[in-house]
Amino acid sequence: MRILAIIFSLMAAPVLAEEPMSAAEFDAFVTGRIVSFGTEGNPGFGVEQYLDDQRVIWSPGDGTCTNGVWYESKGDICFRYDGDPEPKCWAIYREGDGMRAIYTTRPDTTVIFETEAFSVPLICDGLSS
Repeated sequence: MRILAIIFSLMAAPVLAEEPMSAAEFDAFVTGRIVSFGTEGNPGFGVEQYLDDQRVIWSPGDGTCTNGVWYESKGDICFRYDGDPEPKCWAIYREGDGMRAIYTTRPDTTVIFETEAFSVPLICDGLSS
């Protein structure tokens, strides 16, 4: 009887939901890093350099770069890039030693994952990093 009570109590225990990173966690994890991202069908999705003061430099990997900033909004990490008025918001999760991000601006469209971290600055045509 006691074993049944233990089994039922374990079954009734809530399953811990995976929580996205907070702004503070994200900042601590990315500042000073350069990270390459991929998707299921595109391992070379792009590269982002995370600078101080929530500044970023994004490159789709073709030598072009765009400056931007990131900020927290409604639990998501959002990015606003120069020349693009629409914020790009993501729910970002720790995954192993890296991260995985689910695009929330247009749900059910894009999931990216960290593929590699670099220790050298981005090389950008016409933009000094």
